[in-house]
Amino acid sequence: MSSSYTITASEPVNQQIYRFLRQDIVTCAIHPGALLSEKEVSTRFNVSRQPVREAFIKLAEAGLVQVLPQRGTFVRKISAQRVADGRFIREAVEVAVVRRAAQEATPQALSELEHNLQLQRLAAQRHDSQAFLLLDDEFHRLIAQSIRCELAWETVENIKATMDRVRFLTLSEVSPPESLIEQHQQIYQALVDQDPDAAESALRRHLQEMIFSITPIAAQNSDWFEQA
Repeated sequence: MSSSYTITASEPVNQQIYRFLRQDIVTCAIHPGALLSEKEVSTRFNVSRQPVREAFIKLAEAGLVQVLPQRGTFVRKISAQRVADGRFIREAVEVAVVRRAAQEATPQALSELEHNLQLQRLAAQRHDSQAFLLLDDEFHRLIAQSIRCELAWETVENIKATMDRVRFLTLSEVSPPESLIEQHQQIYQALVDQDPDAAESALRRHLQEMIFSITPIAAQNSDWFEQA
């Protein structure tokens, strides 16, 4: 666990630890199958074990860790089925969101999306995968915000942790940022054109990328995936 994070007074400690560990698991800084120690994590962040224990519970709810009695807490290996289920639910929610956004998004909302796309291009040029993934998420959150329904994005965010691990692994070869940015651009253009059908089609193509990318990634990293 080499990533460096700082605990602040801005939010509850358990939420910060959850977010930091989630980031390390999603980016595979903590490998699938690895043992997580309450003592080591509490020492790492210089906190008591209670907020660490609470963060572990939330990670388990997100499907990222598994608590095995008498053995400990382990980072779950990636489940192709959970990825498929998460993508299915995400698509159902986001299609409804993007269709409304094509009809309701204001010029200000569209300007924010355009700015986000510019930042995505800069992150891709810097080969900054972590920054790109955050901007990718922000792009989708902004669409939900444009129809004043951020709860839709919060719902998606709660079920997509397993998807995020595959997303990170695919960025270098299978789904390079440049390809994803072009897909985002197509979604954005459909919103500008106020075309719900085009927006839905562009979004579906974008999210279906996960179906095609998981097979080669699982073959390259077989130890990190659950065996069917």
